[in-house]
Formats: sequence, C-alpha cells, structure tokens
Amino acid sequence: MKKFLLLLLFCHVSSPVKHSLKFFLTGSSGVPNFPEHVTAATVDELLTGYCDTNKKIVEPKQNWMKTILENNPQQLEFYTQRCSEIEPNLLKAKMDDFKQRFNQSGVCFSGDHILQRMTGCEWEDETGEVNGFDQYGYDGEDFLALDLKTSTWIAPKPQAVIIKQRWDAEISRNKYNENFLTEICPEWLKMYVDYGKRFLLRKDLPSVSLLQKSPSSPVSCHATGFYPDRAMMFWRKDGEELHEDVDLGEILPNHDGSFQMSVDLDLSSVPAEDWRRYDCVFHLSGVEDDIVTKLDKVEIRTNSENPSDRTIPITAAVAVLAVVLAAATGFSFYKKKKAKLPPQSPDNSSELSENLNPET
Repeated sequence: MKKFLLLLLFCHVSSPVKHSLKFFLTGSSGVPNFPEHVTAATVDELLTGYCDTNKKIVEPKQNWMKTILENNPQQLEFYTQRCSEIEPNLLKAKMDDFKQRFNQSGVCFSGDHILQRMTGCEWEDETGEVNGFDQYGYDGEDFLALDLKTSTWIAPKPQAVIIKQRWDAEISRNKYNENFLTEICPEWLKMYVDYGKRFLLRKDLPSVSLLQKSPSSPVSCHATGFYPDRAMMFWRKDGEELHEDVDLGEILPNHDGSFQMSVDLDLSSVPAEDWRRYDCVFHLSGVEDDIVTKLDKVEIRTNSENPSDRTIPITAAVAVLAVVLAAATGFSFYKKKKAKLPPQSPDNSSELSENLNPET
C-alpha cells in the first residue's frame, strides 16, 4: 500500500500543469437591480477581469493585469469596445432568439430570464495539448455546446435544435470559432501565464485545522489558503491511507484566489485510546514535504467555540457569491507583449464583429 501511495504521489507531482483562460458572459432580461450584460474573465480559475453595462468600463482585477493594460493601451481599447458595445448587443439578440424557441416572447412572457455563455481554452504546459470550449446555458439549463471535432453544435434540448441547424450551416463562422479557440486563445493564455507567473505559479501552503460540529459528528481535516489547486488530502491509520469511513470533499475557491478542501473521518466506532493512531496528510503538488496533522481531541475546534476563533469552511455557493461580489469593482484582460488580435469575423459585414468571444 505504501509503495502504491508513493507511486500515486509521484504521478501527481510529475503530471503536466493545465492552465485555463475562461470568459463568462451573462445576459439578463427582467432581472431587477442586475446589469443586462456582465462579462468576467479568469486565468487558472482566478478572477482577472470584469465589466458590465452599468459601468461600461474595463478594469483589471489583479495588479499584474493592471500593468499589462498600462503597457498595452490597445488591449484596453479592444476589450472596452467588446464590453460596452459588441457583447451586450450580441447577447440581447441571442436572448430574443432563445425566448422565441421557448415561446416566451411578448408582454405575457416578460418574466426573468438568464442567458449564460462560457468560452475559452485550456493548455497543458508540458505536453502542449490545447482544448477549446464554447457553451451556452439558458435559465439555468444547458442549451448549446460547440463540438470542435466536428465543427457542429450539440443541442441537448428540443428548443435548441432549430438554432443548432442554423448555426451548423454557418461553416465560415464555425471555422473562425475553431481558429480562435484552438489557436488564438491558447496563444493569449500562454502570454498571460508567462506575465503573471510569479503569482500563478507560486506554491502556498495552507493552514490545517481539525473541525467537528458535535462530539458525535465526523472529524473534518480542513486545509485553507493553499495554491495552486493541485493537492491531495487523506486520513491515515498507523501510516496506512484509509478509504473506509472517509469522505473527501471537493477543492473549493476562496475569495482571495487561494483554495480550500476538507476530508472527513467517521470515528463513531473508534475507541478514544486509538485516536492517537490517526493523522491527516495534506500534499501540495511540487512541494516535497507534506503537512501531517495528528488526531488530537484537544486540537479539535467545535461549534461551542467563539466563531471568531474558528476557521469556518466556505461552501461552494458562498465562494461563487464572493467572486460575483468581487466582480463589482472591475475587469480586464492582459498581455506581456503586443497582442495578436484575431482577424475580422467572416460573417456578413452588417453583423457585429466578435473578436474576443467568437459567436455563431
């Protein structure tokens, strides 16, 4: 078992690092006190920029992004145009189209509606492998997704079939999308990672705590503040990794760009005198030494303590909310040297250019 565990850790450490550049676009209709259009950008899941129709400006969300915009004013102009003019109009047109497919047009159907789009690319820095994606959601459900292998759209709902057929027939636009997602986007991503490498490629170890809701609840080993998100966490007994009575949670983002995770251990059938045989191990990829926390009842924090003295895990929902709230202060994109801007869309010249996020 020990040899097997060491092999897993070795594979985990030596595996390629996957970077991502993602653009999240949201269009709303009938939602009070919410912008009709919002765009947010992330690099390696870190919020790097934001804009909306209320602000109509592009601002950096990281200091290194601010430097890039200052050194490359053409980037600021490029993204400002897309944020304040192009993308809002495109999303509004698509919102109207989607409403028609669901028979939601007209005064009688003027309720709240949300159109979401996620587009971008991933790149593995060791293998050079790239992957592009472009997906739409409508009112909280998957609606359309681009299949780059076939240059066609996937329609999971009947209402999307007509749009899929129309978009599939626009061959020149699909080729343009493919070029952006597999060529231009990865090129930008590589430059962004290179520029922000002191921040993006750092190794931050977490603080680790033992938490327990009540004396009969499982003990949670909680790590927070680590970066990047390539980490492992597990319980051991007498030096052997445990798989039974263990519940491993997801890696979740913190509001500051770091991450957190927990692994729970059910001790209901373990005698108190055997607790000393257990420990929790946290391993961060690329860091030689693990953080080992002995199971000690004295060190366990419970709900009976003062909340100000405790480390409280942030749920996925709260983490997402924190990102949205943080987005209220700005957004941007970045570049180390002069950006290669994509060519004009091959669509009819009367249509809006979609250089940043090609549409179909």
